Amino acid sequence: MSDQKLAGKRVLITHADQFMGPVLCEVFARQGATVIADTSPLLAADAPAELVTATGKIDVLVANLAMPAPTTAATEVSEDEWHDAFAVLVHPLARLCRAVLPDMIARRAGKILVMGSASALRGIKRASTYSAARGAQLAYVQAIGVEVASHNVQVNAIAQNFVDNPTYFPADVQANPRFQERLKREVPLGRLVGADEDAEFAAYLCSDSANCFVGQVFPVCGGWVTR
Repeated sequence: MSDQKLAGKRVLITHADQFMGPVLCEVFARQGATVIADTSPLLAADAPAELVTATGKIDVLVANLAMPAPTTAATEVSEDEWHDAFAVLVHPLARLCRAVLPDMIARRAGKILVMGSASALRGIKRASTYSAARGAQLAYVQAIGVEVASHNVQVNAIAQNFVDNPTYFPADVQANPRFQERLKREVPLGRLVGADEDAEFAAYLCSDSANCFVGQVFPVCGGWVTR
């Protein structure tokens, strides 16, 4: 179809069974992409490079990295909790980018999109570890985004919260009346952002229609960060 935004693109999506992974795979395929859905944890230092080598040509990397968010008070955060958050959310991102960027730069074409969190944009109590790791992701995107822009490679991020997904907002949480009240109180939109709404925006950012965005962070959170 001529209106498919990602026709002919080879897209690698990480943690494809978590967070936004399932809906991203579905929407990107619907938009014409050849989707390589990887579900490995990518914790080993050499795992991201091995994945990229095994995948072959990558037009688009969607770094969808997720973990259960700790809710520890800042004064009680352990070394293990802090280390684990960065090991899951930050270190694989840098390793993935170092692996895909040389070929993208050589071809003068490529996109990297990080599915991040708006917890890095607005303070949340008992979320210091998670917010710090998510913040590191966004700072990294901004830095490498401007660094590789002259090579016609675009690196950007979606900073989301209150988006329908099974990792952070499973069905039992959504059905809880207290959560529904929280939505009305904290989110100007008054509801969760739909999974498809988020994924369609991601597809746009990964398309050739979005070549003008450089190291940008796009909040997708129903207005939560503006309250």
